[in-house]
Amino acid sequence: MLGLIGKGLVIGILVSAPLGPVGVLCIQRTLSKGRWYGFFTGIGATLSDLFYASITCLGMGFVVNFIEANHFYLQLIGSIVLGLFGWYTFMYNPVSKLKNQRENKISYTQDLVTGFLLCFSNVLIVLLYIGLFAHFNFVLSEYSVWMLIGGILSIGAGAIVWWFSITYAISKIKKWFNIRDIWMLNRIVGTIIMVLAVAGFIYQMLELFQ
Repeated sequence: MLGLIGKGLVIGILVSAPLGPVGVLCIQRTLSKGRWYGFFTGIGATLSDLFYASITCLGMGFVVNFIEANHFYLQLIGSIVLGLFGWYTFMYNPVSKLKNQRENKISYTQDLVTGFLLCFSNVLIVLLYIGLFAHFNFVLSEYSVWMLIGGILSIGAGAIVWWFSITYAISKIKKWFNIRDIWMLNRIVGTIIMVLAVAGFIYQMLELFQ
């Protein structure tokens, strides 16, 4: 169970860390309105992530025998998907989509809802979850329903840890923080994801030749 929770935490952080539209909005609100406005934007995104993670886990649960029978190939594909996602994160410049106007201080609830809707509109995140679940062996036949629920909740916990940490860091360095620096942060995150993907790919290839 602890291993599954650990995987969930890592998956939650990996899904949240790349700074796409939601990340840009979160940082923008932290800089312009305050830390907790940005944090609640991230919480909204986390709720959307939990929905898509649950859907993905449920779908993979129905085909768990197929997954275990084709474990090698699915992990290989999962590593490739993860690598492509890392490359996209590395190359994507979120600043190009950034609007420079300052927002009025709306309520935390409105921040949460806008974060949720913005993240919910990205249905392709299901493909990322499929790749991550396959890469980390997140769905196995020996896992009970309650274990998988705990794993899904740990994905949410990982995302919350990320949003709490990034808004805290931005609030502390906002005087020196250039919002265009988020492109560099995306490159760092993308590099880490690609390294994980390459490591998984090499591991699977070594298993093939053993």
